[in-house]
Amino acid sequence: MKFIIAKNQVEIFTVIYIRKLVFMDEQNVSVDEELDCLDFEADHFLLEVDNEHVATARVYYEADKATIGRVAVLIRHRKKGYAKFLMEETINYIRNKEASTIHIGAQVQALGFYEKLGFEVIGDIYLDANIEHYPMELKL
Repeated sequence: MKFIIAKNQVEIFTVIYIRKLVFMDEQNVSVDEELDCLDFEADHFLLEVDNEHVATARVYYEADKATIGRVAVLIRHRKKGYAKFLMEETINYIRNKEASTIHIGAQVQALGFYEKLGFEVIGDIYLDANIEHYPMELKL
């Protein structure tokens, strides 16, 4: 597995393509809700397995807080430990940015996954793109 900081045009287009397949096609999120102004200031990541990009995530920063979002794994590559590896590498990347807290909006079905990574629920359930989420954080 290879953790890639997406920098060039092909990598950024791949990030968007994976998000399109997962969020727009599978979860019926509109393009207006999926692609936002935060994409221009965020760090984007890809996970490569056997020369194939299989997952992505993004991080944006506010003061000493980082927010991980748009975590997506292609459907045929789920349940293989790729999301865990991607999240662990993303968290390590953030540690080097000197953030003290990581926030995430976890879809309800992924709550247990994020709890195993050390995230804790910090608020009430809310809707984002018509999908139930919980606000969570991880203290570094």
